[in-house]
Amino acid sequence: MLGRLLALGVGLGLLAGCTSRAARPTPRPEPEASRPRPGTEEKPGKEPRTYLGEGLASYYGPGLHGRPTANGETFDQNALTAAHRTLRFGTCLRVVNMENGHSVQVRVNDRGPFKEGRIVDVSLEAARKLDMVKKGLARVRLYRCEDSG
Repeated sequence: MLGRLLALGVGLGLLAGCTSRAARPTPRPEPEASRPRPGTEEKPGKEPRTYLGEGLASYYGPGLHGRPTANGETFDQNALTAAHRTLRFGTCLRVVNMENGHSVQVRVNDRGPFKEGRIVDVSLEAARKLDMVKKGLARVRLYRCEDSG
């Protein structure tokens, strides 16, 4: 009896080793809204104009004013700047407060936010324009700024 169980265990182990790995999920097709419309191809080297997402925004200011940002600039709480985890430094963002419709254009010059669930940190001046200083947080949508040319 023990021999049969041992043989069965070895056989199952060999069969398990021969099975294929789990299949990768099939990538979902791109949503219509994020595909470029015909005739609106982007210029080479430029990031496409698009919706970037939504989430919570916070602001930072007095405690970091005058200190260096991740790109080497001195942080100015009165400038219209922002911190984003992945976007290139210098990227122009339009931040829209979903609670009141106020919006502001900011330039990414720092990394962050480092708090889970937050999508962007804006400077104190940007927070004023978004009317979010009292609350400290606001639900926002992020867009790339329109090209000037």
